[in-house]
Amino acid sequence: MRRLRQCLSTGWLVILAGALLACGGPWRDGYFKKGVDRLTQDEVLARLGPPHTAKAPVLGGDSVWTYRAPIGDKDLTSVKLFQLGDVVQQAASLMGKSSAEGPKAMLYCYRYILTFNEQKILTQWKREECVPGTRDTLNAK
Repeated sequence: MRRLRQCLSTGWLVILAGALLACGGPWRDGYFKKGVDRLTQDEVLARLGPPHTAKAPVLGGDSVWTYRAPIGDKDLTSVKLFQLGDVVQQAASLMGKSSAEGPKAMLYCYRYILTFNEQKILTQWKREECVPGTRDTLNAK
């Protein structure tokens, strides 16, 4: 019985660690990474709405869509196991049980540039700052 409890508690720790590691990074990165050569323009449109800019060549070829998105520091770095306290504090805050107001999260503007082939399938994507160097400049000490 003791061995069973030990295995179960170890299993829960592995599941928790996996869930925390899966939460790292902006969700759009994972969505586009998994969607290369699979996602269609219609699927992206349904998930994200109309792009901020769309360039479609008149004579055929690849089309390029651009989305702008605010992304915070915590989203730009993956969650580490030692940040478990932060995760618990965020969860408590979401449930309305925050004990103290911490510093406001800094948001940065990023654009996602998506390239679709003539069949309207995502072929590549990249994320870049709307104004290159903004995050580094604001975080310089």
